[in-house]
Amino acid sequence: MTVVACPTCARKVEWTPENKFRPFCSERCKQIDLGAWAEEKYTIPAAAPNELQDNPLDEDKH
Repeated sequence: MTVVACPTCARKVEWTPENKFRPFCSERCKQIDLGAWAEEKYTIPAAAPNELQDNPLDEDKH
């Protein structure tokens, strides 16, 4: 049996089909995570694109 940590509270959770909230331990932790996404608390870091790499056709102008 696989055991994982709840992403919200770190409680140990069994990864089984019977656990309808997996990877969360409860409906509460699932809703807390959903609320964080809705409030845009999670972000994916990205580097600013280089303008020359974005449009290779502009290279002929230089």
